[in-house]
This record gives sequence, C-alpha cells and structure tokens, in this order.
Amino acid sequence: MMEFEFSVPVLVVGGGACGCIAALSAHDAGAEVLLVEADERPMGTSGMSMGLICAAGTQAQAAKGISDHADALYADIIAKTKGQTDPVIARALADHSGPTVDWMTQRLAMPWELDMGFKPAYGLSTYRMHGWHGHDGQDMVDLLHQRLSDEGVMVMLGAKLTQIHADETGRVLGVSLTRPDGAVEHVGCDSLILASGGYAANHDLLAEHIPIMAKARNNGHEGNDGTAVLLGQKLGAALGDMGAYQGYAMLTEPQGIPVCPGVIIDGGLIVNAQGERFCDESEDIAGMVHPVMAQGAPCWVVLDERIEASQSYVPDMQALAELNAAKRGDSAEDLAAAIGVPADALAQALAQAHAACNSGAPDAQGRRWPKDAPPPAGKLAAFKVVGAIFHTQGGLQIDGQARVLREDGTPLPNLFAGGGAARSVSGPAHWGYLPAMGLCTAVTLGRLAGVTAAAQVA
Repeated sequence: MMEFEFSVPVLVVGGGACGCIAALSAHDAGAEVLLVEADERPMGTSGMSMGLICAAGTQAQAAKGISDHADALYADIIAKTKGQTDPVIARALADHSGPTVDWMTQRLAMPWELDMGFKPAYGLSTYRMHGWHGHDGQDMVDLLHQRLSDEGVMVMLGAKLTQIHADETGRVLGVSLTRPDGAVEHVGCDSLILASGGYAANHDLLAEHIPIMAKARNNGHEGNDGTAVLLGQKLGAALGDMGAYQGYAMLTEPQGIPVCPGVIIDGGLIVNAQGERFCDESEDIAGMVHPVMAQGAPCWVVLDERIEASQSYVPDMQALAELNAAKRGDSAEDLAAAIGVPADALAQALAQAHAACNSGAPDAQGRRWPKDAPPPAGKLAAFKVVGAIFHTQGGLQIDGQARVLREDGTPLPNLFAGGGAARSVSGPAHWGYLPAMGLCTAVTLGRLAGVTAAAQVA
C-alpha cells in the first residue's frame, strides 16, 4: 500500500475558480483543506475568461430590478440544449447558482455586480451576467487566492496531479503530485475534489471526441490536458457529453484577444474576406465558430462608434484599444479599403442589414435586428478574427452534489468533480452552450463539492 508523506481531510486539485470555491466552501464548513495547483501562478481557463458568471435569483439582480428564479434558468438550459442534457446537473446549477454568487459576495466579499451591458441573448431570457466591473478572469482568480490566504487555507503551487491511489472499492486514499523538477510527493486524503480543467489541450482526446475541432486553434489554457478525465476513468468513473465544447468565432488575429459577445449583441456583424455576411451572428455564441472557420481565411467583425462605446468597459475591448487593433474608416468604402475587401460587397452587406432592421423582418441570414441594436453605421471599425476552441464541456459524470458516478450510476465513495473536469449542461456538442455557463458550473459545482466533501469527512 502507498505510504503518504502526510494526509488531509479534503484535497482539492486545481486552483481556478472551481477549485478555489470548493476549497473555501469546505473550509467554511469546518474541514481542513489543501488546494494543489500545477502552475506557479494560478490561471487556467478561469483566468483566461471574461470573469462572468451566469446565475439566477441573485441579490444583485434584485438590486437592479431584475426578477429571476431558478426555474427560469432551468428552462433556458433545457431549451438551449434541446432537452439533450443531464436534468439532474441542470437542476443543481439552476437551484444553486444564485445562492453561490450571493455567498461569494457576502461571505467572501467578492465585488460581484450584475452586468447590465451584457443583454439577454444566445438563449438567456434575462440579465444573468455577474462579474467584477472593469476586471477579467485573471483578476478574479487572483482575488480568490487572496481570499484563500485570508482564510488560512493551505495552497501548494507547482504540484501537478499524476496519479490517484484508491482501494478495491474505488475509495480514494491519496494522490501523487509531480513537481517541476521531477520530484514526486504522495499526499493522502479522505475526500478528493477534481477541479483541474478539461481536455481542450489534449490532442488525442479532441481527435477522439471532438474531431471537428482537433485542428482548430486552442485559445484555452495548456493545462487543460484531460488529467481529471483520464485518471477518473481509471477509477471506474463514467463520462458524459464528451463531444461538448465552447467554440468562439471572434478571436482577434494576431492579438489573440477575444472580441466580446456584446459587440454582436449591440449590433455588430461579421463579413468574410469577400466582404460578405454568411451567418446569423446572433444565433449561437459557440456554434458561430464553424461558419467562420469554413470561410478558409480570417473574417472581420464590423462595428461602429456606438457599439464600441457601449462595450468599452470590457477589459478585452480595452486591451484591443490599447493595441490599436481595429482598422477604421469614415464610411463603408473607407473601411473596405482598410481591411482589403470589395467595397461594393461590404456596402451591400451593411445596406441589407439596415433594410431588414427598418422593416422588422429577418435578413437573408435569418437575423432579426432590434431597434435598440441596429447594424453599424457612420464611422466604422473592424477587427480581424479567426475561430478557436476555448474549452470543453464534457467530463466526469456527476450527480447533483458533484459526486463522481460510475457507469452504473452509483457514486464513487469520496470523489467529487466540478468545472472543466465534470460534465456540464451544454448538450452533446457546441450548440447547447449558454453564455458564461463555464464559470457558472465552476463556482456552483465547486461550492456543492466543497460542502458535500466537508460533510463527508466531519
């Protein structure tokens, strides 16, 4: 039997949003916790995100006069996924996302507000985006680690999970952690929470489960190597929705910074190298990646001064402004010359969008244009963009308490998962992804896992 150098009641693997919330929740429930993170500076998918959390029924919503509740979020999840998601996980997220965000703001003093600049779109029926105004995902991760320090939670950086040790019943006994210099440490635990990310950086897993994105650009963290999925499988864990992922169509080239979704929601559009539109940009935040990639060359997100101003509070847009990444023109003809597309085609694309907006009818791509979010006009700007995969949405099968399940549906004795390590609620592919559902699953499942694990070891 493996001899462990020391043991802790609750061991959390992964220092992103999910792992931090799991550790803080378990600590808050009275358990002794150790969080281990592979990188010397925690980042992960959480750090590369916009830092927005989708949640329903929060005090932040109520403060803005937004009436929302768990049943409405559950209905949106089921509708967006066409009923092809796990209803137990969907129910858990709908019921607990709001209380989790409220706990974060009250107990942890996280400065979360309702983002009224991110209008309901892409399957969300009301305002549900919660974040730290003017800050991004890395700021959130850094603040969460400050909270870990404030609470006295033990954190071990530069320690990568390489093996899970369990008995014949599947009960986890401990783990092996590999340091950057190759040294291996063995740590025992009474409960293990896997929050170490997904598998978008594992080419073999992508080729097996998401072959259409196997050669796509990966704008996720390199630590998303599938460790949790692979080690969980060895213990007999079931997997779910391994073909699910968030693609994104608006990764700037060459800056590698996303154009935020609000640009499209507020009226922006996308044209190809021929200056032509080719999809309804407002239909699917994740699925739009495929028509963009199908163009065979970078595309252009076109916006105007109104749209640019409305989204100027978003850190990614501020970064792009600092880099002077946008091409500009006083007219469609000027912008066409700046981005190298046919002037008549770009002018026609804009004219047709405005005609549809004025008529109230959908345009040729099927997009409807709200009067308060018309197509670009006047002085124009454009960002060169490509499609990419951001993160996977499948993973270890869990129940409503974030317990990892076997193929027969029974829970492994003391193994939990959340965030990118666990099955999410995006259905079997890309088209079921709701905005900010990545961090919703991260913090909500992290909290459920932490509370349940702490109760188990009490």
